[in-house]
Amino acid sequence: MESHQPDDDDDSEEADGLRKIIHVDMDAFFASVEQRDDPSLKGQPVAVGGSRARGVVAAASYEARVFGVRSAMPSVKAVRLCPHLIFKPPRFEVYRTVSRQIRAIFADYTPLIEPLSLDEAYLDVTQDLKGIGSATRIAQLIRARIKAETNLTASAGVSYNKFIAKLASDQNKPDGLCVIRPGEGAQFVASLPVRRFHGVGPRGAEKMAALGIVNGADLREKDLAFLRQHFGAQADYLYRAARGIDLRRVRPNRPRKSIGTERTFERDISTGSRLREVLAHIVDLVWDDIEKVGAKGRTVTLKLRLSDFTLRTHARSLSRAVEGREELARLAGELLDNVLPLPQPVRLMGVTLSALEGRQAVSAPVVADQGGGQLDLF
Repeated sequence: MESHQPDDDDDSEEADGLRKIIHVDMDAFFASVEQRDDPSLKGQPVAVGGSRARGVVAAASYEARVFGVRSAMPSVKAVRLCPHLIFKPPRFEVYRTVSRQIRAIFADYTPLIEPLSLDEAYLDVTQDLKGIGSATRIAQLIRARIKAETNLTASAGVSYNKFIAKLASDQNKPDGLCVIRPGEGAQFVASLPVRRFHGVGPRGAEKMAALGIVNGADLREKDLAFLRQHFGAQADYLYRAARGIDLRRVRPNRPRKSIGTERTFERDISTGSRLREVLAHIVDLVWDDIEKVGAKGRTVTLKLRLSDFTLRTHARSLSRAVEGREELARLAGELLDNVLPLPQPVRLMGVTLSALEGRQAVSAPVVADQGGGQLDLF
């Protein structure tokens, strides 16, 4: 299951010299926890999420993925693809407890841990606590301990920067290890489809394909001027990525960017009065989370997904922090009132507070859905 071996580079703060970076990613984490805790689910197609008409798949076991079931997929579509799919409601506290176990294992080897979500993290082991010296060996030990202590499997990527380590961790999933040495990064990236690059979604991949860019090698052929013309602010990242360059450090205290909550409705809502009722409930949930972490923020964003899946976001920023629950409710209400009446009923609503300051700037997982992986529930 191995591929090569490391010594590493990293920065965007910026890292000095070659670094040794490990990206650890648990395999189908939520679904695997459910299969572990209920032996009757072993080998069965399992989805974590809601099974009702408006439910969404948050995580899918590898047995379910064979049928095309993926995270963020509507549950009704998942059942069409896999009629025998078994739905399990998410158990947040159990997943958090297991995640803490895993991070305790990481901490035995390095203090430089950057969590991306409950189930994945970057580790900088350039100077590891046990004096092992080999990032590959450390990754092997971590994976073995995770299996022994949690009865779950993890995949790992080892390389000289975060970008390549993350790509490598997905290379031999599940339960795999891939190591990319210094000098091998550009060649490794060249063979990968651009859809694998973090930040390149389906629409971005379609745009690139129209420009003749299908894989990393195609992307590397384009100069910076071309990329800036077609991809704007993302151009510099794409230029570096195509060459296997990533200068970002592993940041143990990754600042949280926002706090928010969203809800998908059982039935589409078309009346302003009902939308205001739901908005009040969502604001209460968001403010409870804000108080828990001692956060303050200046920007309020209202998110609406219409019945045809069109997404609308509307935001308002203050010159100071939002002062309390009532002000958050007022600002969110004004954003909603400004767009009513809507051309279609609403199937999802969310409220987010961003431009944060305060205690929340301590380590806070920020995650994006990874292809066939799982949707972040927190």
